[in-house]
Amino acid sequence: MDLKTNVQIHPNKIRQILILSLVIIIGYILFREMTFMISSFLGAVAFYMILRLTMFKMVYQWKWKKWLAALTLIILSLLVIVLPLSLIINQLLDKLLPYIQDTTTLENNVYKVQAYLQSKFHVDVLSTSNMEKIPDLITKAGTSVIGGSFNMIMNLIIMYFILWFMLVSGGEMERYIRNNLPFKNTNTATLLKELRASVISNAIGIPVLAVCQGLLAILGYYLFNVPDAVLWGIITGVASVVPFVGTAIVWIPISLLAFAKGDMSNGWWLLGWGAIVIGSSDNIIRMVLQKFMADVHPLITVFGVIVGLSLFGFFGLIFGPLLVSMFLLLVRVYSDEFISPRKVDVITGSEEKKQHEEETDNKD
Repeated sequence: MDLKTNVQIHPNKIRQILILSLVIIIGYILFREMTFMISSFLGAVAFYMILRLTMFKMVYQWKWKKWLAALTLIILSLLVIVLPLSLIINQLLDKLLPYIQDTTTLENNVYKVQAYLQSKFHVDVLSTSNMEKIPDLITKAGTSVIGGSFNMIMNLIIMYFILWFMLVSGGEMERYIRNNLPFKNTNTATLLKELRASVISNAIGIPVLAVCQGLLAILGYYLFNVPDAVLWGIITGVASVVPFVGTAIVWIPISLLAFAKGDMSNGWWLLGWGAIVIGSSDNIIRMVLQKFMADVHPLITVFGVIVGLSLFGFFGLIFGPLLVSMFLLLVRVYSDEFISPRKVDVITGSEEKKQHEEETDNKD
């Protein structure tokens, strides 16, 4: 008897490996060459998640043409979201430009705070070498903000180009995704549902939180005689997304500057306003928003923002937490697809064995 057997790979397996290899190689090339569009694509996904239900209602209930419904929603999003945001950015740039062109005022204020902390608390926050780097840091930060505003215009054009096709072909796109995800129907539905909820929660929650804290900061700065209250209020709102420190990175130095100038009354008022009003509003606003949107754990938001900003830039504020949420959700889906059934079998088997032993004891 010949014990030797010829082991051959089935031709279908070879074709599968070749096709999969080509898909991975071509996909990598496309991704590498189109990385400049990733922010635009993510922005289009965020807008689609927000507008999809309204789009479906306009098309299937109100019987609008798809192109008309998509065009209407795009124009409305420009008027309601993009236009106000561009006005805020222009306001910020107009106020920042004098500081970028002449850094003397900011330098003097930093030196005053440094001298105050050294004389009162003997704390040396900034070394001499770091103090000398301040003008360059201010100039680089300002140049980055101005340069980013020009890139944002191009990203918006690409984003709306992608969004148009997403809205017009939304139903077909979602069916294709559902049919090709390699999960059970229940897990596919859960994944897509939580994806939508997480995107909407971050896309709406983070800007709303920033706007509310920015407005509260503007009010406090105006009441307590902070120069350029609107500018520093906007910067405080933007700082609300900074992990761990948040808005305190702005209102604490402003309060210390008031102390350094000898304005003790306004200094204490600013500290109290920042800690009680601006700081506590974070928790209150989040609690209110969680009643209407997905309940995202604060740690997911913090670590998501850290990861997202380095990966996706501005849209990392939305898609960083989403990435962390999706990782945790995929772990849960994997457990349900491949691990839980085995656990259920083991538990069922042990329960059957226990029941059999009890029945035997009863007979005896």
